Amino acid sequence: MTATTAPYAATPARATRRPPARLRAWATRAPLLPALVFMILVTQLPFVATLVISFFDWNALYPKARRFTGVDNYRQVLTDADLRHSVWTTVLLTVTVVLVSLVLGLALALLLNHRFRGRGVVRTLLIAPFLVVPVAAALLWKHVLYNPEYGLLNGLLHYVGGPQPDWISRTPLLAVEASLVWQWTPFMMLILLAGLQSRDPEQIEAARVDGASDWQVFRHLTLPHLRRYLELGALLGSIYIVQNFDAVFTITSGGLGTANLPYTVYQSFYQAHENGLASAAGVLVVIGSIIIATFALRVVSSLFREEVSRA
Repeated sequence: MTATTAPYAATPARATRRPPARLRAWATRAPLLPALVFMILVTQLPFVATLVISFFDWNALYPKARRFTGVDNYRQVLTDADLRHSVWTTVLLTVTVVLVSLVLGLALALLLNHRFRGRGVVRTLLIAPFLVVPVAAALLWKHVLYNPEYGLLNGLLHYVGGPQPDWISRTPLLAVEASLVWQWTPFMMLILLAGLQSRDPEQIEAARVDGASDWQVFRHLTLPHLRRYLELGALLGSIYIVQNFDAVFTITSGGLGTANLPYTVYQSFYQAHENGLASAAGVLVVIGSIIIATFALRVVSSLFREEVSRA
């Protein structure tokens, strides 16, 4: 008698269902939602309120007399002589500080890119100005360096028998620019030093074997390699310096032709109580910053792509 055994019919394992792609995307983004909501509440809602106020003739001393005026506030910002001068001062201040900081930062980065005794200490000392609170840095320059009676600059000039000028009243815009250059040069130095340390050493060595001088290496290899880093430093520096308020307020109080656009916004809002006019000027500052930030983000993304392709 032969027993026939029925073959065991194996049932296929039930395939696990994967959640839809959209649900997975929301699950990965969910931890970021509190930060996103907080950012919207802190930054975007006040900006929307400022944008709305900028279309009104709104004086804080006469709140019931406010009225909708359309783009009149923007027209006044762009046509008023004092406001146009503040815009020109902002451009001049930003361009001067950024260019001088880049040149000095490049020189310091080239210095620190070489090995020498005490390089770590020198690097720390050169970074220190960027870590100082902006108001404290402006007070330092105003009282410790620029003061005509006990300032360090006049003290050195007195030691060599030179004149004793009042630096702030004679060269007010230059006084503000010098303090900002002192504070932002370390920032440029760090960016450019990172660019120098990312160079291909084999390419530099091959150029030197072929007889290239230090200037030729710098001109044809180092400078083209640093182009993206120079652009990044210029754009990031412009974003911050175009909004600078501390140095102008602390050193000159906006006098002697040094009032930039942020200080003019402060004057319109806190002194003249012109909420609508100040809001219009503030919106223009934000728009200018967004334009510069857009170019900065493009430069950053291109740097990341270059580093990834190089790796």
